[in-house]
Amino acid sequence: MESEVEKNISSTELESGNSGCSHYRRRCKIRAPCCDEIFNCRHCHNEAKNSLETNLSDRHDLPRFEVKKVQQYCVNCGVCMGKYFCGICNFFDDDISKDQFHCNQCGICRTGGKENFFHCDKCGCCYSNLMADGHRCVERAMHQNCPVCFEYLFDSTKAITILHCGHTIHFDCLKEMENHHQFSCPVCSKSICDMSELWKKFDELIASTPMPEIYRNKMVWILCNDCGGKCQVQFHVIAHKCLDCKSYNTRRTQGPPAAAAASFSANVVEMVR
Repeated sequence: MESEVEKNISSTELESGNSGCSHYRRRCKIRAPCCDEIFNCRHCHNEAKNSLETNLSDRHDLPRFEVKKVQQYCVNCGVCMGKYFCGICNFFDDDISKDQFHCNQCGICRTGGKENFFHCDKCGCCYSNLMADGHRCVERAMHQNCPVCFEYLFDSTKAITILHCGHTIHFDCLKEMENHHQFSCPVCSKSICDMSELWKKFDELIASTPMPEIYRNKMVWILCNDCGGKCQVQFHVIAHKCLDCKSYNTRRTQGPPAAAAASFSANVVEMVR
């Protein structure tokens, strides 16, 4: 997001405003302070320097605040490098439709219009005003890696969503989880959405799948991932229902030998088919 004047941009590009890259539209390039090479932006640098073709020992990210030669207008010809300019972040962008703004608490520029966001001091990030009265605070929730792809979330350019539990994840990573029928938070294991309809189907499946006589009086202790409650319930090979919040997002803490349960599980699968 840092920039300095690059001399070899054509006059046609400057006049049309089409110069830049897939990340930003701007009339300048950067000289990376780490490797002294020219790139369109810091993301272009990081993609090139962290590619599989680059030797592992040479891979690195551009230190975004170390670029010093930064100004909005060229001292020679007066060309504007970008209609949006932040001298704190050393950031230029000629596409102001993004409604860029600088958040002093975050310490970086964000998009979407300052009037549409608030900064949560506990979470350590800007959130939409729609979440002002309803989000669950998790200390420094955005200053973590995505639990699926492990990319740092705080300054990620990808869309990020906040789960009901307060943990954060890339929106695309969440959709990928759902496509693979994973509906619990990778961090705390709480359900990521309203699962009541699925729990009804579990009720029907369990009611139609009675346990053999040898297991009918088996009781097990379970821990509910959603409410944190502990309770003793009748053992069933399919799932165990929390007596407090009625969730099936539970884990068994005590019960019959694993070998016996696994053996019966195979028989139930054949019955369900």
